Amino acid sequence: MFLLCAQTSIAEQRSISLDDLRDKVRGGWAGQMIGVSYGAPTEFAYLDRMIPEDELPEWQPDMIREALNQDDLYVDITFAAALDEYGLDATTADFAAMFRDTEFSLWHANLAARRALRRGVPGELSGTPKYNMHANDIDFQIEADFIGLMTPGLPQEANALSYRAGRVMNYGDGIYGGMFVSGMYAAAFFEDDPLAIVEAGLAVLPSASSYAQVIADLIGWHEEFPADWQRVWHLLNDQWNGDEACPAGAAHPFNIDAKLNGAYVGLGLLYGAGDFEKTLLISTQAGQDSDCNPSSAGGILGVVLGYDGIPAKYTGGIAAIEDENFNYTSYSLNDIVDSSVRRAIALIERTGGSINGGIVNVMVQEPVQAPLESWDDYGSVKEEITFDDERWQWQGGWQRTALRIWRTERVTNLSSERYAEARISFVGTGAAVTGILLPTGGQAEVYLDGVLSKTIDVYPDEPNPKARESIWHRFGLANQRHDLRIVVLGIPFGDSRGSDISITSLLVFE
Repeated sequence: MFLLCAQTSIAEQRSISLDDLRDKVRGGWAGQMIGVSYGAPTEFAYLDRMIPEDELPEWQPDMIREALNQDDLYVDITFAAALDEYGLDATTADFAAMFRDTEFSLWHANLAARRALRRGVPGELSGTPKYNMHANDIDFQIEADFIGLMTPGLPQEANALSYRAGRVMNYGDGIYGGMFVSGMYAAAFFEDDPLAIVEAGLAVLPSASSYAQVIADLIGWHEEFPADWQRVWHLLNDQWNGDEACPAGAAHPFNIDAKLNGAYVGLGLLYGAGDFEKTLLISTQAGQDSDCNPSSAGGILGVVLGYDGIPAKYTGGIAAIEDENFNYTSYSLNDIVDSSVRRAIALIERTGGSINGGIVNVMVQEPVQAPLESWDDYGSVKEEITFDDERWQWQGGWQRTALRIWRTERVTNLSSERYAEARISFVGTGAAVTGILLPTGGQAEVYLDGVLSKTIDVYPDEPNPKARESIWHRFGLANQRHDLRIVVLGIPFGDSRGSDISITSLLVFE
């Protein structure tokens, strides 16, 4: 069970007009919309490198419509809706129940969590490394804005909510990413200094966590090189763009790790120095998840500035869509602003604050570090053994197959033949078999060292195939030779249209 450390005494009462509170909440939601729409064309197109300024998109007012289709918003709002349905005390099980029944497209930790939930794993475990190899990924980090926007000056409440919601799809650094972001939002209602806001986000994290260490490094390097964000980007990249468990990035430049991308959010805020456009550009230029990072940075700065303080260049297209629902939700921008303000007021009153004559009085909380809960022991990637390596042994009807997925052609070995087998041996302390999750995905049995490890399936629970996903993983093995055997069962899973099994590679960790 998650418990905050002993809570400190209330530092002070801060007041804000109800109109200003609403303006800041609207600014936070609008900032997210602007950031994700601006960065969408460059998302994961720049891996392990900065985006040159002359390759950045040129903002056009109608770009904002892209926000209605983005998971940064529709997943974020789905979790906010759970609070509207179940109340401020919504449990992890409540969040999980709503998330399990969604029909929208998902990726990484979110996808793995929803698949686990639908296969009977409880919400308290669906984000853990046992069931989710994306536990440290960015997913909750990009969906925690709803928490920060309802906890003005209340970082302890933000942390508690983050743990209850974030554990559905993440663990350790993956949850800390949501705490960091929502902690910065909570501070931004009463603070306009970007450094103080980033420090407030750091203050809610356990100091021994890797996430806290990367943010501490960022702050230290910013102090040392206050005018050179690109130098700090290189320092972050050299120090922290390393081992990652996510199967899409474990042996590739792709990095969807929460803490590195969270540092890029902080980079944009620190070197943007309160300028909305500059903040947007830097957090985008940092690359990797270059739509999510400006979305978070834009949302936090949008709270500082308020909606009316965001340059009209960026808000000009919002009026045309402010009453249109975000995809897969029953909320428009105006709806989610109203909902967020209601929840913020309820939480302010619950924590000793009040509303008098249009003035909101908040009993501001001191940040309290969350307890340490990390997954840093998966080791390092020793090698990736692709399916065409001669160490793989194939029996039965396997066929090399090329599929176009998102921007890239993916090649895999595919079979639906009953009792077709794939065998391989490896030496390491952990391993993951990667493949493509397919709308025609079927079931297979995985044997480790002659013992049935798990019956798996490669059905994504949605119409879209998903590449470079873990279809089986195990860690904590003795560092010795292990034998792996995968047996195709020729049986569809759930609503799948087929019984295919896809194998792309074996990732070996040590």
